[in-house]
Amino acid sequence: MAGSTSASATQSPRLLEQLRDAVRRRHYSYRTEKAYLHWARRYILFHHKRHPAEMGEPEVGMFLTHLAVERRVSASTQNQALNAILFLYKQVLNRDIGLIEGVTRAKRSQHLPAVLSRDEVQAVLTRLSGRAWLMAGLMYGAGLRVTECLRLRIKDVDFGFRQILVRDGKGKKDRAVPLPQATTAALRLQIEAVSRIHAADLADGFGDVSLPYAIDRKYPNASRELGWWYLFPASHRSRDPYTGRIKRHHLDESVIQRAVKRAVAAANIRKPVSCHAFRHSFATHLLAGGQDIRTIQELLGHKDVSTTMIYTHVLGVGARGVASPFDSLFVVTQG
Repeated sequence: MAGSTSASATQSPRLLEQLRDAVRRRHYSYRTEKAYLHWARRYILFHHKRHPAEMGEPEVGMFLTHLAVERRVSASTQNQALNAILFLYKQVLNRDIGLIEGVTRAKRSQHLPAVLSRDEVQAVLTRLSGRAWLMAGLMYGAGLRVTECLRLRIKDVDFGFRQILVRDGKGKKDRAVPLPQATTAALRLQIEAVSRIHAADLADGFGDVSLPYAIDRKYPNASRELGWWYLFPASHRSRDPYTGRIKRHHLDESVIQRAVKRAVAAANIRKPVSCHAFRHSFATHLLAGGQDIRTIQELLGHKDVSTTMIYTHVLGVGARGVASPFDSLFVVTQG
C-alpha cells in the first residue's frame, strides 16, 4: 500500500496539479510556478518517490543539506527550494513544517556586483542596434531588471510625464522610473512596429495578449487592445500556459542576453557582464553623480536601503578612497 502511494507521488499529476492550482490562486508569476513544481519533483525523487505526506522535517533537512553539500547550490537557490517545499506542505497538504534542525546552509556570496564604467556602457551600446539597443538603453537608463524590461506594456510608457511605470515588480510593487530621453525616438518607432504586428494578428483572427490577474474578466476586450500589448513582443505567437489560448507573449530573455554577450565580447570587456550589469551601473552612476541613496532605493524598488548600500562599496568608498602606499613610494623614487 505504501509503495503504491509513493509511486503515485510522481506518476499521478494530482499532487503537482494541486500545487500548481495553489500557486495560481495566489497570483504568483509563471516563473515561480515552474520553480516550485521543479523543487517539489526534486524533493520527491530525492526520497525515492515517497509521498511528501509521509515525510516531514528530517526529510526536508536531508534534502536541503544535499543541495548545499553535494550539489553546491547557492544560498538563494537553497532558499528557493525551501520556500517551494514549505509552500507545498502548508498550502497543499495543510501542514506546517516545524523547526528544521541540522541543515547545512549554503554560503551566501559576498561578491560585489559587476559595474560598467560610462565608457564601457557606451562601448557596449554602440555595438548594439535596433530592439537590442533600446532594451539595453532602458535597462541602463531606467535601472530596469531584464524581466521588467521584457514585461513593459505600451501603456506603461508615459511620454508626457517622461517616465516609465514598472508594474508588479519584484515584491509585487509598482514604481515609476525616469524615461531616458535619448530613447524617445526609438521607443516611438518600436511602438509603431508593435502596432503593425498587432494589426496583422487581429487580421489573422488572433491579437490577444496575456493580462495580469482578473483584468481579462473585468475588461473582456483589454487583451486585444494595443495599450496592453508588450513593448517587446515575441516573434511568434504561442499557447498561453494558463488558458491554452494562442497569444502573443513577450520576447524571451535569452534574445537580449545573447545580444549583450556578443556586444560585451566585441567591446573587449573582460568583466563578468550580464544584462543585470546595466541596472548596477545605473545605480552606481547615479550615486557617483550625487544622487541620494534613498532616491536610488526608490528607483530600484529595493525594500531595504541596506540592499542599495552595496553600491557605496562598488564606488570604492573603501578601496578607491585610500591611496596605495606603492604610489607614494613610486613618487618619492622618481623624485
